[in-house]
Amino acid sequence: MSIPIKLRSGLLIIASIFLISFHSNVQAQDTTATASTSALNVEMVAAGELLFKNNCLVCHDIHSQKVGPALANVYERRSVEWIKAFIANSQKVIQSGDEYAVALYKQYNNTLMTSFDFSDEEKMAVIEYIKSETIKGPPVAVAAASPAAGVTPQQESILSKTTLVVLLIILLLVLIMILVVLFILVSVLTRYLQQKASLSPEDQEVVFQRFQIGHYIRSPGFIWIVTFIFTALVIKTVIDGLFGIGVQQNYAPTQPIAFSHKVHAGDFKIDCNYCHTGVRVSKSANIPSVNICLNCHSSILKITGATTASTEIQKIFAAKESNTPIQWVRVHNLPDLAYFNHAQHFNVGGITCQTCHGAVETMTVLKQDANLTMGWCIDCHRKTEIKVDNGYYDRLSELHSKTSKKPMVVEDIGGLECSKCHY
Repeated sequence: MSIPIKLRSGLLIIASIFLISFHSNVQAQDTTATASTSALNVEMVAAGELLFKNNCLVCHDIHSQKVGPALANVYERRSVEWIKAFIANSQKVIQSGDEYAVALYKQYNNTLMTSFDFSDEEKMAVIEYIKSETIKGPPVAVAAASPAAGVTPQQESILSKTTLVVLLIILLLVLIMILVVLFILVSVLTRYLQQKASLSPEDQEVVFQRFQIGHYIRSPGFIWIVTFIFTALVIKTVIDGLFGIGVQQNYAPTQPIAFSHKVHAGDFKIDCNYCHTGVRVSKSANIPSVNICLNCHSSILKITGATTASTEIQKIFAAKESNTPIQWVRVHNLPDLAYFNHAQHFNVGGITCQTCHGAVETMTVLKQDANLTMGWCIDCHRKTEIKVDNGYYDRLSELHSKTSKKPMVVEDIGGLECSKCHY
């Protein structure tokens, strides 16, 4: 049976439309799946970066050797399961007789890697981060912006300062010239008036009067002004002194061991939380124990092959042998009446260490950077925006948006209530 031409054309058109629609849907599904996979991968890399920097960066770098080997392309040299096993318990892998693990152990002077109790997802996140950094390649040094031809940055700074000084000198000279001209004018007018015979007695008294400094010093007005200024300065000094009680800004005590944050946190980029382990889980960030120091320094001696440590490092080993803690001097002190929780600010608020402690990674001798006064804390609560990234803040954010167009800050959720910080 033959199908009419018009009917066949209609069926072909319908079939074409169906195929195009089906192909578009498949492409859309593929795009959605790709986007979801990409988003998932980004989250894994971000989680892996956090785990790596908090746990691995002390001994490992991606593209260069530190205490341990560089990790670029490690997933090509070893299987994923081998990497997971080594992260969980390197000693067990070595004792199993694995040739690669044994060779690595001997290459680094029989130094064992710390075992990490990571979940399978966390291990995969670390591996994904290593892959991501391997693909990016080693960081490229950014060349400093070239200054104007023939002028170095230092010269440019000197020129700007010199220009400012010259302008100030010119303004001062102009002011002196104006005063000289005024003095000359007053002198000429005074002489002219003194030579006139038609002046009244009152005018003569004004023209022929002499400046007597003693008369002005003994006048009630001058005495009142001096007394007021002196009293105001004394009161201000007393108030400043009272407000300064307990404030230890720039306090930098001498420590029993000359520990340099610049070397550890700056040069070697050791994460603050590696040593101050309590910052995520407790009120106090805690001062590191001798064991934390020896996690690195005992391995460094083995790797470098040094027979003796420096004088300062020997103090750490002496503390271990005598089983006595190092008597570090506390730098940042809050009064007992004030409550501050590191875990709350770090985990929930997302506050970085530098916000309160300053650029610690640049300090050879640690000092108290901020004044840590009540006003300083209140000012922070008034300016710091709340990260509305979980269901807890949904209702608060909704209520706040009805009454204000400004972002929700800590003050808006009771951050200035007395009981928040005072027992």
